[in-house]
Amino acid sequence: MTAPPIRYAANGDIHLAYCTVGDGPLDLVLVHGSLTNLEVLWDIPEYRGYCERLASFARVICFDKRGMGLSDRVRAGTLEERMDDVRAIMDAAGSETAVLKGVSEGGPLSMLFAATYPERTQALVLCGAEVKEETTDDWPWGEATREEFEEYMTIEDIVERWGKGGVLAYVAPGKEDDERLRQLFGRLQVQSASPHDAVAFMRMAFEIDVRHVVSAINTPTLIVHRVDDRVCHVENARWLARNIDGAKYVELPGDTHLPWIDGDDIMDEIREFLTGVREPAEPERVLATVLFTDIVGSTERARELGDRRWRDLLEHHHELVRRDLERFRGREVDTAGDGFLATFDGPARAIRSGRAIVDSVRGLGLEVRAGLHTGEVELAGAAVRGIAVHTGARVASHAGAGEVLVSQTVKDLVAGSGIEFEDRGAHELKGIPGEWRLYAVRQS
Repeated sequence: MTAPPIRYAANGDIHLAYCTVGDGPLDLVLVHGSLTNLEVLWDIPEYRGYCERLASFARVICFDKRGMGLSDRVRAGTLEERMDDVRAIMDAAGSETAVLKGVSEGGPLSMLFAATYPERTQALVLCGAEVKEETTDDWPWGEATREEFEEYMTIEDIVERWGKGGVLAYVAPGKEDDERLRQLFGRLQVQSASPHDAVAFMRMAFEIDVRHVVSAINTPTLIVHRVDDRVCHVENARWLARNIDGAKYVELPGDTHLPWIDGDDIMDEIREFLTGVREPAEPERVLATVLFTDIVGSTERARELGDRRWRDLLEHHHELVRRDLERFRGREVDTAGDGFLATFDGPARAIRSGRAIVDSVRGLGLEVRAGLHTGEVELAGAAVRGIAVHTGARVASHAGAGEVLVSQTVKDLVAGSGIEFEDRGAHELKGIPGEWRLYAVRQS
C-alpha cells in the first residue's frame, strides 16, 4: 500500500497533519502517545502492517499532535486543547462519530474526549493506556516519582540520548537488539520533535491525572494491556477496568508496550470487539517469490559522500525501489540499511520488478544486485520466514553489480514468459543443502 497523502485540519491558528487509511465501514482515530511523525511511521513495516490490518475493517484516521511531527511546531498544549484538536481532525475528515484508540499517553486524551463528546464516540479502545504518570502515595503504579522524573529530564541527558533509538529497549524490550528498528526509532525521535520540545511534551504528560474523568465514560470500552508492560504498569489497566462502567478487560502476556509490534493478539481482540468477529486466520504457509536487493559498494560510497549526502541518496533509492515494487504488485516486507526484502505472488512479476529496480537506481549512479527464489514461506504477521527466504538471500549474495540472479526453481516457473536467462553454473549456498544452479536474467 502506498503512503496515504498528508492533509491538514485547522483548529484556530494551529494546523494539524492527518491522513486516512482504508474506507470503512467505521471510523477509527489512532491517538498515540509521544513521538509521532506520519511519514516516518509509514516507513516502518510493522506500523504500516498494523494500519493495513485495521483498515481491513475501518477507515483509520492517523494524526500528529500539535507540536509534533508534521503538525505545527507549537507548544504541546493542554489535554483540553489537544482533545479539541481531535474534534477538528474528525471534522476535517468528515467523521461524525468514531472509535477512539488511545495508546500510552494517548489514553487519557481519548478518555477525556469520550467523556466530553459521547455523541461522537462510537467506542473507546485503550491499549497500554496511562491514568497517571507520577508515582505518589495514593497512586503507586506511576512511571516515576517527581524526584526520579526531574533527575531523568535534564536537557543535557535528553540531547545525548536523542536520535539514538534507545527508547526501543523500553517500549519493545524483545526488539532492543534489532538494529533496523533501533535506527528507525532514532529517526522517529529526531523527526517527531527537538530535544527541547520533547522535554516540554514529557513534562506536560507527567502532570496528567484522569482519575476524576473515567466515571463519566459511558461509551463501550475495551481495555487491553500486557501484564509486564515496562512503560505503563498493568495496575493502570486493572484500575480502569474497575472504574469504567461495563468495560471489557483483556490482559495479555508479554512486555511490549506498543500494540503495533508483535501485536497480532491485540489486533484480534480489537477486531472482535468492534466487529463481533475475529480476523479469519491467514494461511500459515504460502508459495511466494522472494526478492532481495542491495546496493553494491555501499560502504565505500557512503564514505565518499559523507553522512548527509549518503542519507539523501538512500532516500531517493528507497523511493525508486518502492515505486518499482508497487508497479509489479510486490509487497515490501523489510528494509535494512540499503537492502530490501519483498514478496510476490508471481515469479515473472518479481523478475520484472527486480530488473526495473536495477535500471531505475542506475540513474542515481548506484549499482544494485538482486536475487530471487520461489518456495513455501511461513507468514508471521507482516514478516516472512522459512528456508525459501534464506535461499533467496543466498542467491542474491552471488549476484554481481547490476545483475538479477534467480534459482532454477524461478527459471522453470516462468517458462514461456519470454524472459531469457544466462546460465551461471552450479553453486553451494551457505547453510542451504545441496548444489543450486543459478541463472542471470538477460537484459532486454
